[in-house]
Amino acid sequence: MAAREIDPRAPEPPYRQIAADLAAEIERGELAPGRPLPSEKELTERYGVARNTARSALAVLREQGVIYTVTGRGSYVIEPEPAGEDGHQGNK
Repeated sequence: MAAREIDPRAPEPPYRQIAADLAAEIERGELAPGRPLPSEKELTERYGVARNTARSALAVLREQGVIYTVTGRGSYVIEPEPAGEDGHQGNK
């Protein structure tokens, strides 16, 4: 996977830039529900950041309810909840 540019001068911190990039990949279907995300090590290589920065990016996505992490196994894209009768997503 090619390295992505993180703008260190942007008002948004690098970990949030990475989280936004990964969220966009999930939205586009490049990271499918139930599939693993790149590991922290892969993210450090891909974005040229420290491991804690990659870890923080994954934490943002976890807090947003987009991914879940299994200790020792990795982080995975959450399966979307089926739309209710009113057409709205579950607990959004």
